[in-house]
Amino acid sequence: MTPFHHLLSNNLVATVTNFTVWFALTFWVWLETRSVFATSMIAGLYLVLTAGLAIWFGSLVDHHRKKRVMLGSSAVSASLYAVALGVLILTPEDARRDVANPALWAFIAVTMGGVIAGNIRAIALPTLVTVLVPEDRRDKANGLVGMVTGIGFLTTSVISGFLVARTGMEGTLVFALALTTAAFVHLRFVGVDEPDPRAASANADGTPGRRRVDLKGTLAVVGAVPGLFALILFATFNNFLGGVFMALLDAYALSMMPVQRWGLLLGCVSTGFILAGLVISRTGLGKSPLRTLMLVNLAAWTSAALFTIQPWIWLLAVGCFVWFFISPVAEAAEHTTLQKVVPFERQGRVFGFAQSVEQAASPLTAFLIGPLAQFVVIPFMSDGGEGAAAIGDWFGTGPARGMALIFTVAGALGVVATLVAFNSPQYRRLSRVYAESAAS
Repeated sequence: MTPFHHLLSNNLVATVTNFTVWFALTFWVWLETRSVFATSMIAGLYLVLTAGLAIWFGSLVDHHRKKRVMLGSSAVSASLYAVALGVLILTPEDARRDVANPALWAFIAVTMGGVIAGNIRAIALPTLVTVLVPEDRRDKANGLVGMVTGIGFLTTSVISGFLVARTGMEGTLVFALALTTAAFVHLRFVGVDEPDPRAASANADGTPGRRRVDLKGTLAVVGAVPGLFALILFATFNNFLGGVFMALLDAYALSMMPVQRWGLLLGCVSTGFILAGLVISRTGLGKSPLRTLMLVNLAAWTSAALFTIQPWIWLLAVGCFVWFFISPVAEAAEHTTLQKVVPFERQGRVFGFAQSVEQAASPLTAFLIGPLAQFVVIPFMSDGGEGAAAIGDWFGTGPARGMALIFTVAGALGVVATLVAFNSPQYRRLSRVYAESAAS
């Protein structure tokens, strides 16, 4: 195995571990408290910490050796999981069920800190692709990174549900400690030949430069590449619309089938993540990853506009598979473009900035779309509503068809946004920069 493949497998273990803890914490808190407020606060905590720390994480990646930063990530996660286990053991049973008890929230905060510390790996790994993989194979390597994400998605919910049911959070944290320690030990023996970051940050006279969170400099780098801001904003807008899936997909699917069947169907269609990674690792993304990004987004949003057009389970399955298949392709295309047009010594900060902006979008939509669906769109499509009277005879009526209408409108907006981006001067400028960089 090459160092890249060792890092990829190491990241898989770390990703599955951290997100298993996140899922398990949500399941466990719900089972203990039966409080939607508590579970929503966990999602909110993840959103705030991810968005708030990503830029700082990017600075850490740029200012230190990437392997050392990844080792630090595992060490911090393991330490916080150990502290969380101690807090849990010392917390009485009745306090665990009390949403107002500070001990419960201390446990949640420390546990989520361990999960968030793992996010630094998502920033470091794409920069290591730049170092370890030849330029003509980076798109394929990015496809493998997307496949690892898919495998993690496929296995995390199953593992976390099993652990919580059999061992509670105590067993989950012991599991996390064991795997995080194993990932740390394995990574220690992986040889990574990477440039010394001190050289890139040195002053003109050779003295060490300041290592700080340089948001102004990061914005300057992004702004210096024509069209790069537009690419990040486009991805953010896509994630904003994608929040509709986060908010409504489970509810829409469960309106048509029992939870057991939906869980099985979701597991089957999420293999699209893995298949996409395999396809990219074999075929690449073409001469213009940016063009590929636009084409797959056009396909994704077209699918999103159509997969709820009628309440058919097979249509839902096809739409979800297309969405899951295209997501890693789009991410790989964005990463390949950034790796080419952003200087290596700044890539950590740019990836961190992009993560901070883009990942905040989906949860924000998920937070806003619930009230909109409940109080506006569902009554609009229910008996007596204007939408039911206008299109109900062929589209259908009722709460599920209200959710379906939101998917259709979001898909249509995505198609329009993609067509606008595809024909924008920013797209042409960034494509030209990428082509010139590839030719040099």
